[in-house]
Amino acid sequence: MTEQTVSENAEKKSLSFIEQIVVNDLSEGKNGGRVQTRFPPEPNGYLHIGHAKAICLDFGMAKKYNGVCNLRFDDTNPTKEDVEYVEAIKEDIQWLGFQWGNEYYASDYFQQLWDFAVDLIKQGKAYIDEQSSEEIAAQKGTTTQPGTESPYRNRPVEESLELFEKMNRGEIEEGRMVLRAKIDMANPNMHFRDPIIYRVVNHPHHRTGTTWKAYPMYDFAHGQSDYFEGVTHSLCTLEFVPHRPLYDLFVDWVKNGEDLDDNRPRQYEFNKLNLNYTLMSKRNLLILVKEGLVNGWDDPRMPTICGFRRRGYSPESIRNFVDKIGYTTYDALNDFALLESAVREDLNTRATRVSAVINPVKLVITNYPEGQVEVMEAINNPEDPEAGTHTIEFSHELWIEREDFMEDAPKKYFRMTPGQEVRLMNAYIVKCTGCKKDDEGNVVEVYAEYDPDTKTGMPGSNRKVKGTLHWVSCAHCLKAEVRLYDRLWKVENPRDEMAAIREAKGCDALEAMKEMINPDSLKVLTECYVERYLSEAKPLDYLQFRRIGYFNVDKESTPEHLIFNRTVSLKDTWSKMNK
Repeated sequence: MTEQTVSENAEKKSLSFIEQIVVNDLSEGKNGGRVQTRFPPEPNGYLHIGHAKAICLDFGMAKKYNGVCNLRFDDTNPTKEDVEYVEAIKEDIQWLGFQWGNEYYASDYFQQLWDFAVDLIKQGKAYIDEQSSEEIAAQKGTTTQPGTESPYRNRPVEESLELFEKMNRGEIEEGRMVLRAKIDMANPNMHFRDPIIYRVVNHPHHRTGTTWKAYPMYDFAHGQSDYFEGVTHSLCTLEFVPHRPLYDLFVDWVKNGEDLDDNRPRQYEFNKLNLNYTLMSKRNLLILVKEGLVNGWDDPRMPTICGFRRRGYSPESIRNFVDKIGYTTYDALNDFALLESAVREDLNTRATRVSAVINPVKLVITNYPEGQVEVMEAINNPEDPEAGTHTIEFSHELWIEREDFMEDAPKKYFRMTPGQEVRLMNAYIVKCTGCKKDDEGNVVEVYAEYDPDTKTGMPGSNRKVKGTLHWVSCAHCLKAEVRLYDRLWKVENPRDEMAAIREAKGCDALEAMKEMINPDSLKVLTECYVERYLSEAKPLDYLQFRRIGYFNVDKESTPEHLIFNRTVSLKDTWSKMNK
């Protein structure tokens, strides 16, 4: 075996199983050596973090192998779809760093799908069924018992054609009739037992208006749309594994006798992205939004891509997280802490370091001249020498964190306490001399003296002390609102917990959600101070508040009312809390 062969085999083993399939298909010349994928969201809500995994795979495979990934909206259910969602989905994909080749809609193919369905009726492969949905479901049988045929299964072709036309003219009320494919009511695969392929929906479509009243089902529209577009690799999540034979059958039927050989779309399945302390069903997310349990789809506590964006996650961090968890053929529950770790790792390289005090107490440097101001240099990002520096003012009165002072401190307390020295970051070493309290015993001022020979960068600054504190000048800072976001749910697996609560109490999803919501998922601090440098900070700027965490500017922030969102703390605190 040559060194080149060994290297190629090692590289192949490092690929995900999906990528290995793509590589093998290319080497075998399938689909003319092309790679064409598609991302097919339904525009019935905003994309969540689970969709990011599919986006990275669909677009990533096409980009890596010189192919194309198209965006196709699965708009076959007009009652739940909206242009708002279409635009939001496009924005999210582009923010993640991807661009589609072409923009398609399932509704582009309504006429082709209708003609195909009519042709199936004429061939005796489809029929109009007038049974109720309950009757059809009962008729399907079980995994161990075959189904029973519909009494309408052998109705005359002309009769089915006439009724199908009436369905689309709006003469048939919703739920009264459906079009079913005639396949095999005894097939072990339940999806082959005469699946419904068209139903009546009397609701205007966001693109086609009232042109159509009969709409195709997902299983009927999906494979055919792939075929019409020339998709080579149709990548789906694992719940579509049992649908694959039906996907292939409909493609065989729609080709109308053409010998596809190696030139056909192929469906492959991978595992969903599941996260603990997260609920990702769009149906449940919609309840949260409509019932006001969160502040919209982009609430920073939501698992939506726009929510993570508003919270301050970077697209690179999400892509890196997806790469870390990979793609498999089995579902697993991933730890949210792994996502937060990917965010910290990325933001550490790009976030600008600034000083902010979110729980302030005043520090008075008693031997520093009143009215004197010094300008200190602060490094923007120690991980990036090219990020440069900015200035911060030092004066007689400063704000420090209340938790950085303790009057009666234990032996290993290395912050500010009477008689002890600490360094003020980028400034001087100071020695605490005492404090002032109000009538209720609360500390309102802390006092200290500075050593003028210990300014950062001066020869005397090399004297070591164990504590370093951040600060802002009282006269040169800006007041701000800081929103501390945490996990929305207090239970590790909210999906299963919600099901258990509903079964035990007989309540609806909303009531179950109210029991699971973390009451501390948002804390709003209004008496915070940040350095003046942040006066020109913009939404989505990546910041690190020194010693506190990573933050960004909220979209509601204004120069008159600064608002910052906590993206993630500097360290994982949840794992310690839950041990």
